[in-house]
Amino acid sequence: MKLKDQIDHSYREAAAGMDIPWMLQQWVEKTPDKTCLVWCPFEGDTQSFTYAELFDAARRLAAGLQSRGVKEGEFVLLHMDNSPEFILSWYACAILGAVVVSTNTRSVARDMSYFAEVTEAVCALTQPKYARMIRESCPQIRFLGLADNDAGVRCEDSVDLQSELDAVAFADLFAEEPISLRPVDASLNLGVQFTSGTTSRPKAVLWTHANGIWGGKTGAQHYRLRSDDIAMAFLPLFHTNAQSYSMLSTHWSGGTLILQPKFSASRFWQVATNHQVTWASMIPFAIKAIMDQPVPEHKMRFWNLGARIGQIEEVFGVKLLGLWGMTETVTHGITVDMDHLGPEMTIGRAAPDYDIQLRRADGSLCELGETGHLFIRGVRGVSLFKEYYRNPDANESAFDEHGWFDTGDLIRSDKDGWLYFSDRDKDMLKVGVENVAASEIESVIMLSGVVDECAVVGQEHYMLDEVPVVFIIPGPGASELTHAQLEETLIAHCRENLPDFKVVRSVHVVDELPRSTLEKIAKNVLRDRLPPITSDSQ
Repeated sequence: MKLKDQIDHSYREAAAGMDIPWMLQQWVEKTPDKTCLVWCPFEGDTQSFTYAELFDAARRLAAGLQSRGVKEGEFVLLHMDNSPEFILSWYACAILGAVVVSTNTRSVARDMSYFAEVTEAVCALTQPKYARMIRESCPQIRFLGLADNDAGVRCEDSVDLQSELDAVAFADLFAEEPISLRPVDASLNLGVQFTSGTTSRPKAVLWTHANGIWGGKTGAQHYRLRSDDIAMAFLPLFHTNAQSYSMLSTHWSGGTLILQPKFSASRFWQVATNHQVTWASMIPFAIKAIMDQPVPEHKMRFWNLGARIGQIEEVFGVKLLGLWGMTETVTHGITVDMDHLGPEMTIGRAAPDYDIQLRRADGSLCELGETGHLFIRGVRGVSLFKEYYRNPDANESAFDEHGWFDTGDLIRSDKDGWLYFSDRDKDMLKVGVENVAASEIESVIMLSGVVDECAVVGQEHYMLDEVPVVFIIPGPGASELTHAQLEETLIAHCRENLPDFKVVRSVHVVDELPRSTLEKIAKNVLRDRLPPITSDSQ
């Protein structure tokens, strides 16, 4: 057996005997009455679950799904904003052995049809405001489970909506008796998240239960979490950040998760102090939104942000953890140490149990102080995702012959070996917390019938990092349109076919597009033409 195969085997053996139901059961046996989850909606009262209560409810939901024909290995669409229903559904699927497909709630019908087609989902669980779209875009599902609220906001006509859509009330999905636990199986498929790529459609990133355990255990180790830690989560649970970094890390360590529907600047410190929160996963948008607020006495000991920024540490009195990760790595492949936070803006160093390389364009390895293409190596189905589901071409192109995964990011090292995020090598935009493939937006715009050629780039934005804008060469179909009409037509077309964060903010008409070669558009030249957006009035 080759050395790499031996190492891979040892990692898989290390995950044996553990899966997601096993993880919850450990805390049910040790601390059944410990608070596991506190739901803090924007309307109504808070709601708490102990580990025993959460596990029992998830097992009864799993039994209810099973009674409606959902089998181990089948895929379940979970299209919900942050809510107790989301977490119960996610864990119920894991307990049953079904594969939960957690989808971005900003997706449009076109996206949902694609997600359902790729995964061959047998049912969907959702909230009232998304129900009609799910029913219309996913006609092949066997049944639709429908909550009676939208992330805590009560839907007064939920009963009528259930009747109209032939949906099942979420409360009616729970069986009286919990499901019997299946044999522990770390290799069983756990979940799918769709991630934007450089192709025109998102790719289905498939995790196993070993991946889920890895994400929880490794995140907890990086953060040095204890069972008395209290995490605040407001980032969307359908993403890896909240799902792995926050939820699974907290529940691996036996801690408490304080869940909000989404970020609220006005509620941030109130929730943090009322519940004595000790850490949170943050994003620049959230920090900017609370920067001018008075900072109360708090229990926060760290925030993970992605890079260390001394000014923010001083203002808020917390440690900032630099880190880097992606859906395919499940957790942080690069991170700092709690006692060695490193220099300003660092994302850290290679995390234990991952190998990384920075490569030049010709494939040779970078020296210290250079910027290079980030490649990472781990064990597929354990420390790296299992595969891009039903996408063999993407799997083949993502890994080289030695098992190194091409992340598509450019990373710089300094002379001492600290790492810094530089740019995205692949044609990606970072819109708030969302990774957006420019090519997907370009594909939609080309279907409008009024464009000969286009190039989507990111324009720097004071709150969202960047927003998509498009440069176009108009086609014959635009000959009778003014610039204002053309812009209105293209933005409306994008709104119909893309989630809101992928809709272009502006349209720039050009006679020709700059090129670095005869084929490749020089998008850096186009970006340089765009002034930063510094306020909402622009």
